[in-house]
Amino acid sequence: MHSFILLLWLVLCAVQDARQRRIANLLTLGAAALALVYLLVTGNTWLGAEAGQGGWAVLIALALTLPGFFMGRMGAGDVKLMTALGLATDGLFILEVFIGAGIVSVIWLLLAPRLWLHMSQRVRDRLENLRPDASKKLPFAPFVLVAAIPMLYWIH
Repeated sequence: MHSFILLLWLVLCAVQDARQRRIANLLTLGAAALALVYLLVTGNTWLGAEAGQGGWAVLIALALTLPGFFMGRMGAGDVKLMTALGLATDGLFILEVFIGAGIVSVIWLLLAPRLWLHMSQRVRDRLENLRPDASKKLPFAPFVLVAAIPMLYWIH
């Protein structure tokens, strides 16, 4: 059940990021606050890791995302998303999802020019910010979602 709720939250973040190129603070900071409260009350992260693992995951998330933010390659919402995800999971999960999201984004950059031509206009309109020539700074949350799905499946 916890994995499903985490997946649902990631879907909401990914949809908003893909459509608006931003993630609302209510989604990121709200999830971080809930994950922190859960961590403090139970002594475990949302997915069952020890509290210390959640702390390490936050540090790892910040170490991986802040350089991209300062270089202008990631938005503040991406940093908050990964930090909230760290509070809810553990360090290994964050590493796997971050690496997976990077791989998925490279695959998208390679395949998107060909796939984009064959998508319906409705799909292209909804994913406007992911078009191949959109920008050098693609929305990150959709790639996090795609990378997190197999990780969540393997956990439970």
